[in-house]
Amino acid sequence: MLEITKELRAAGNPEKAEVYSRFFKTGKGEYGEGDVFLGITVPEQRRLARKYFDISLGDVRELLYSAYHEHRLTGLLILVYKYERTDEKGKQKIVDFYLKHRNRGNNWDLIDCIADKLLGNHLMHRDKSILYEMAKSDNLWDRRISIISTFEFIRHGNFDDTLRIAEILLDDEHDLIHKAVGWMLRELGKRNTELLEKFLVKHSRRMPRTMLRYAVERLPERKRKFYMRRS
Repeated sequence: MLEITKELRAAGNPEKAEVYSRFFKTGKGEYGEGDVFLGITVPEQRRLARKYFDISLGDVRELLYSAYHEHRLTGLLILVYKYERTDEKGKQKIVDFYLKHRNRGNNWDLIDCIADKLLGNHLMHRDKSILYEMAKSDNLWDRRISIISTFEFIRHGNFDDTLRIAEILLDDEHDLIHKAVGWMLRELGKRNTELLEKFLVKHSRRMPRTMLRYAVERLPERKRKFYMRRS
């Protein structure tokens, strides 16, 4: 057993594990069906990920293929900390590793904690076609990765890819995509309200209500009501 898994097990809390199991929808037919929790807080997982960031990618793979949710999240966080501390060749190796094993990020928190910081960061000045491929994937988590990765672009004032991927995902049927797209549009709007409203004028009648509600959350009340009425 890896040393980090011993520390993770020691940090577990059965009561929290029950709460997390309900929160992350692990029941039959739910998106997190069958996932198992130890009951460890995210700050504690971040602490351990920083402590063990220099473990091998083979050891990270062992974490990613664990049945325990916290093992997988900690392994993904380790990839981010590795990425931040290596050279360009090392960064590419880590991103390739992430893409190969991204199916192990099979819940929304396993994407939201790292997709922008790892894949988004890496693609900032590179070809972004993989995000468009993922946006059209049948896999729910690939689609969420595609839009969440653009958060890093938004932070740097680059909005085009967020808007284009949001358009691809407008008719998505899953609530987790509605929330993710709305969230990214809201973040875009915090930096460029005019661009957000231009998107809303064009698409608000078509947007799922959850997506729209998230997107307009930071607009003045009068405008929020205007766009919600159009939905």
